[in-house]
Amino acid sequence: MREYHIDDWDELYQRSITEPEWFWDATVKFLGIPFSQPYTSVRDESRGVEWSTWFNDGKINLSEACVDRWAEETPDAAAIKWEKETGENGEISYGRLLDIVSQYAGILRTLGVERGDKVAVFLPMSPDCVIAMLSIARLGAVFVPVFSGFAADAVAKRLNAAEAKLLITADGVERRGKLLPMKETANEAVDAATSVETILVASYARRDDTPMTPGRDRWLHEFANSTERVDAVETDAEETVMLTYTSGTTGKPKGVVHVHGGLTVKLAEEGAFQLDVQQGDTLMWITDMGWVMGQWMVVGGLANGAAIATFDGAPNYPDPGRLWDLVKNLGVTAVGVSPTLIRTLQGAGIEHLEGKDLSSLRVFGSTGEPWNPDPWYWLFNDVGKGQIPILNISGGTEIGACILSANLLKGIKPTSLGDPCLGMPVAILNDDGKSLGPGDGVGELTIQGSWPAMTRGFAGDPERYIDTYWARWPGVWVHGDWASIDEDGHWYLHGRSDETLNIAGKRLGPAEIESAIADHPLVVMSAAIAVPDKVKGEAIAVYVVAKEQSDRLASELSDMVVSAIGKPFRPKHVKFVDDLPRTRSAKIMRRVVKAVALGKDTGDLTSLENPASLDGIGQL
Repeated sequence: MREYHIDDWDELYQRSITEPEWFWDATVKFLGIPFSQPYTSVRDESRGVEWSTWFNDGKINLSEACVDRWAEETPDAAAIKWEKETGENGEISYGRLLDIVSQYAGILRTLGVERGDKVAVFLPMSPDCVIAMLSIARLGAVFVPVFSGFAADAVAKRLNAAEAKLLITADGVERRGKLLPMKETANEAVDAATSVETILVASYARRDDTPMTPGRDRWLHEFANSTERVDAVETDAEETVMLTYTSGTTGKPKGVVHVHGGLTVKLAEEGAFQLDVQQGDTLMWITDMGWVMGQWMVVGGLANGAAIATFDGAPNYPDPGRLWDLVKNLGVTAVGVSPTLIRTLQGAGIEHLEGKDLSSLRVFGSTGEPWNPDPWYWLFNDVGKGQIPILNISGGTEIGACILSANLLKGIKPTSLGDPCLGMPVAILNDDGKSLGPGDGVGELTIQGSWPAMTRGFAGDPERYIDTYWARWPGVWVHGDWASIDEDGHWYLHGRSDETLNIAGKRLGPAEIESAIADHPLVVMSAAIAVPDKVKGEAIAVYVVAKEQSDRLASELSDMVVSAIGKPFRPKHVKFVDDLPRTRSAKIMRRVVKAVALGKDTGDLTSLENPASLDGIGQL
C-alpha cells in the first residue's frame, strides 16, 4: 500500500478487483516471484471468463519458485521442519532441499517419468510428500496428491482417473500408536489400476516385512548414491502442475486441474498478504497433502522464503496437548486449524494447556467450516491469551486458494471471515441474482470474474465443470456456500447451500443450530440436518457427540436451540452418536449424516476419515 500510495484496505481491495491486471502484476513484482520468461499479458478472457488464462506466454516452474531462489539467497535457512508421531524430528535447509529435490527429480526421470506424465503421491504428511510434490513439478510432470488415509478402492479410483504412470508411497506410518501398512494398500490399489508401471517406496516406517513385487516396485533408498541432478524444466505458466480429486455430493470424484503460474502466484500472495508469512517464519497447517491446504502450506510458505512444518500423526495423540507441543518443538509462528479440531481440544479440558510454551506463535489460521462463538473464544482467550489473532479463511480445491479471509488491516470479529480476498470479485446473491449488502440476509456466495488459481476445468469433463459452477448465472461462479455480511461489513459463512435448513419457509444454516448447543459443557460436536416433516416441510434433526447421553440432556439441548433461535426451530430429533463422519482435516460431512439418516445414497465417501461413524447413525 505504501509503494502504490494506497491509504486503506478498502481502497486496495477495490483497486485489486477493478484493475486485476495491475494488481496481479504488482504482486508478482512485489514478492519477487521468478518467471524465467516474462509474460506478455496478465490475463486473457477471450474464450470466456470460465476459461481464463493468466500470465500468458510466461514461463515459471512451481518447484523453482519455491526452492531455487532461496537456496541461492539463504541456503542455511530452514525450509522444512518435521516431527513424527513417534517424537522423532528434524529440519532441512533450503540448500539441502535443492540438492534433495534435484536428485529426486533425477530418480523419477531414471524411472521413466517425462514431462506431462501423471505421478500419484500416497504418503504421510511429511518431508517425503513435500519433496515428491516439488520434484514432480520440477520435471514438468503432473502431481496427483492422494489422501494418506484412503482405502485401496479410493486410491485405485484416482490412479485410474488420472492415468498415473508412477505411484510414490511409503512402507507404512504410525498413527495413534498403530502401524498403517500403506504399501499393502498401494499394492491392492495398483492391482485394480491399469496405468501404474512402477511403485516407488520410501522406507518411512523402516519395516523389514514390506511386500515388494520384483520388476515393479523400487525402494527409494536404492538410488541413494545416484549423482544425477535435474534442473527445473522451463514450464509454461498455463502448463498443468497438479491434478487433484475432490469429492462431489454424488457421482465420481472431480479431477481438478491446476497450473504452474496461477497456483504459484495466488498461493504465494495469500501466504504473504493474509497470514503475513515471511523469511524467518514457520508455517504449519494441520492437514494432509491430499487436501488443498497441504499445497497451500507448501507454496504459501516456501515461495515466501519461510519454513514449513509437517506432522504425520493425530494432533491430539497421545494426549490433547500434542498440538501445542508441536508449536514449541518446531518453533511454529503460524498454525492452521479447523473449528472441529478446536472443539475437540476444548472438550478435553484446559489442563492440557498447562506449561505449554507458545511464545513463538504469532497467528492462528483456520479453515474448513464455519465457527461457533464458544470454541472461537476458547482459542482466542484461553489458548492465545487474547494476543494471537485468528485469521479465518475459506476457499476450496477448485478455487486453488481462498475466496474470503479475515485481515488485520480491517480488524477481525469473532467467527467472521472478514472480507473478500484481494483480487477476488466476490458478491452474495439472492435467488433472483440480486446482490445482497450489509444486513440484507443470507444468499449464495459467488465470484463475479476470474482469478489466477481458478481450476482450468475438470479433467476430461468440461461440461461437468460448467454445470457445477457456471450454469446458474452467466459469467458467475456459484460456490455452493451460504454467506452474509453484517452491519459492520464483516462476512460470514453459514454452511453449504445444499445443507441449508428451510423450516416453514424460514431458512438458516446448520451452523446456527450447532452453535446454539455448543456452549453446553457435555457437547463435544454436533451436526444439524433437515429431515422431512408433514407440517413444516422440513424439520431439524441434530446428531450429537456428548460426554454423557440421556433424555434429559436431549431436552436441554432442544431448549437451548429454542432459546438461541426461536420456537419454530426446536429440533424434532436430538440423537446421540459416538462419532460423526469427518474428513482428515476434521470437517464434519453433514451431507453424509443426512444421507445415512434418511437411508439415501451417500455418494462419494473416499474423503471419509472414520467410516465406522456411519454405523451409529444408521442404527438410529
